Amino acid sequence: MRKLLTMLAALATLSLTNCGYNAIQTNDEQVKSAWSEVLNQYQRRADLVPNLVNTVKGFAAQEQKVLIGVTEARAKASSIQLTPELINDPAAFAKFQAAQGELTQALNRLMVVSERYPDLKSDQNFRDLQAQLEGTENRITVARNRYIDAVRQYNVTVRSFPTNLTAKLFDLSLKPNFTVENESQISTAPTVDFGTSTPPNGTAPAPASGAPAK
Repeated sequence: MRKLLTMLAALATLSLTNCGYNAIQTNDEQVKSAWSEVLNQYQRRADLVPNLVNTVKGFAAQEQKVLIGVTEARAKASSIQLTPELINDPAAFAKFQAAQGELTQALNRLMVVSERYPDLKSDQNFRDLQAQLEGTENRITVARNRYIDAVRQYNVTVRSFPTNLTAKLFDLSLKPNFTVENESQISTAPTVDFGTSTPPNGTAPAPASGAPAK
């Protein structure tokens, strides 16, 4: 009986290996790892926002609309519960993606406003925060690209024969990914209306213009 059980266990292991179960699990772990890094970098950006807003407020307090917009966008992005199930729920993933996109646009507007205030641009604290933000945005791009590639590999595996049969057997579905439409939306230069606000140096504001996203 013991030999029979050993043989059955061996056959089961061989069967799972040949049907791609192990490959699916490996790809799934890669997706989870890549997603953790995405969240880590987004959190790093969120942590920079309060200090950045406070610094800008010290030189451009009249830009309330932009300052409030950044604060609200950060609050919205932070309010989403970041559970492991998020990457298996297309609706929740889309909500997370939209919230982060709104924060990206709000930060872009804040950077455009900063261009109107020479004293702010020359402030060492602001320059340090801006450099950290730019570095974080670059890390986000790298982390997102790694996640996109990991999801692509996972989705190809669960859709390919014969591993698609194993995926159906264990109820393993495709994972949501960042979309091209979203990338286009969040990389669009923002339009800023300075209204009648006047910079601290007393000069009249020039017509608003967009600025490329960092």
